[in-house]
Amino acid sequence: MYIRFVNYLDKINQYRKSKISNRNFLVILAVVVGVLAGLAAAVLKSLTHHIEEFLQSDWHWKYKYYLYFVFPMIGVFLTVLYIKYFIRKTKFETGLTPLLYAISKKSSKIDSHNIYSQIITAAVTVGFGGSTGLEAPIVTSGSAIGSNLGRTLGLSYREVTMLVACGAAAAIAGAFNSPIAGIVFAIEILLPEFTIPAFIPLLLSAATAAVVARLFYTQQLFYLITEGWEVNALLFYVVLAGLIGLFSIFFTKANYAIKGFFYKIKHPYSKVVIGGLLLGALVFLFPTLYGEGYITINSLLKGDYLAVINNSIFSDYNQISGIVILFTVATVFMKSAATLITLGAGGNGGTFAPSLIMGGLIGFVFAYSVNLSGVAHLNVSNFIVAGMAGALGSIMHAPLTGIFLIAEITGGYILMVPLMITTAISYAINRSVQKHSIYTKALADKGELLSHEDKDSTVLSQMKLRYLIEKSYPILQLNDIISLKMSEMVKSHKNVCAVTDEAGDFKGIIYMEDLFNEMLSTPGKEMVKASDLVQQAPNVLSESDDLKQVLEKMEQENAWILPVVDEANRYVGFVSKTAIFNKYRALLMRQNDYMD
Repeated sequence: MYIRFVNYLDKINQYRKSKISNRNFLVILAVVVGVLAGLAAAVLKSLTHHIEEFLQSDWHWKYKYYLYFVFPMIGVFLTVLYIKYFIRKTKFETGLTPLLYAISKKSSKIDSHNIYSQIITAAVTVGFGGSTGLEAPIVTSGSAIGSNLGRTLGLSYREVTMLVACGAAAAIAGAFNSPIAGIVFAIEILLPEFTIPAFIPLLLSAATAAVVARLFYTQQLFYLITEGWEVNALLFYVVLAGLIGLFSIFFTKANYAIKGFFYKIKHPYSKVVIGGLLLGALVFLFPTLYGEGYITINSLLKGDYLAVINNSIFSDYNQISGIVILFTVATVFMKSAATLITLGAGGNGGTFAPSLIMGGLIGFVFAYSVNLSGVAHLNVSNFIVAGMAGALGSIMHAPLTGIFLIAEITGGYILMVPLMITTAISYAINRSVQKHSIYTKALADKGELLSHEDKDSTVLSQMKLRYLIEKSYPILQLNDIISLKMSEMVKSHKNVCAVTDEAGDFKGIIYMEDLFNEMLSTPGKEMVKASDLVQQAPNVLSESDDLKQVLEKMEQENAWILPVVDEANRYVGFVSKTAIFNKYRALLMRQNDYMD
């Protein structure tokens, strides 16, 4: 059945190639991906909303509010159970780092279960109060749609990557009703290189997803009422940018610290219990931490400056401005902790929405404090919006995404200059300390990150050593008589051979030129053994070496060819610069032919 399906699909592809160019076909697929990703975004938002509604409004029980302390743990527990029992054959991963790894090292292959599993686990995690965002899961889901559609239709790596980016752009567009931000996000975060032909599929995919999602959700995420910005306030935006830049550095370091703490806990249910109890306690003390937290930001934008402290156990002190400020500052830091605890305990989500919330709260605290001090009178809503853009841009290392996303979802295009200033400065501060974002640092440390700046490294990272190993070189054992192997070695047309022992362990190499000179220069050499001529190789490669390491070793030894061994030191084959350069050239040609 499967073979018949593959053959049928192959016939369709052959017919398609004869009738439709790759460029036009990708445009069609981009629209399909946009429709599916838009539906996925609508399903995730709807499912999460219904879970929250049921727990907070529809479920009537006298003592239900006592369960709010354990609701987040229940959500994380259900997520862990789902992953354990329904995703067995592959590894389930959260966040955007696995997506970047798939593009960099897995030929943009994203497991198909991510299309639905990301939606289910994220809805359960956030719906039950997990303090994280829905954007990373929906981006992964949309990218999985693009990846699996492209691979099913037999497209090339570059074309599949394009559909992965289309899925991500469509997901952001559908989740936020912000097609421009979706396109910018895909270009900044996912695409290793941006070319003008790629813009059309991204544009159509994002626009289509926005239309589809709008059929289900017409309400704007944030409402911003502003008369614009004043030149006199620019200095305060600069100060705000500095504060957000410093906070983004703290958040990045906290991310590694809390991840490290949960990584040391080996039992998954121990993580759930510990993380769930910590999260429940935080949500109990700071109700704003429940779920995504967009409701609080909306209230602040509408002028309800007590929204953060109201409904908490400290609401009786909401008339004391100092308490409101301190409580909001504490909420910012607790939001970062709650988000990272949710993810570390096993919940699904991302730092997209939390970045917006934390940035918005910092902007509110700053402007509110300045106004109370009497130093100046600032438009609090404007600073909330600028803080959101700055936090997103600096934490994710995606300043353009931060600017355009906030401008779109708030309707605050009139604030473009403050958004640009705040985001650029906060991003620069973070980048001066953190070369890589929280999504890319782990990959960069392992040398698995596609580089936007170093094209050679980008191409080399796509090449795998095991596919370049040549195994046609002759092999001699230490006790082999050279004269008996001479005919075989001459026919190989190779200039070097490997020498191993009887167990296959690599012992060295023999250059053909040395062998022929030895055999022909002096008569009576018929009984010469390989052990008499073997010499140490200039360097030995491991199967796990990446191509950058291989070339560095070759340059270091001025060698054109080097042997490769496995982990047990058994001989595998040889790798030559010729094979590397030919593969490198082929990859460059494939990229140049992209969408022609």
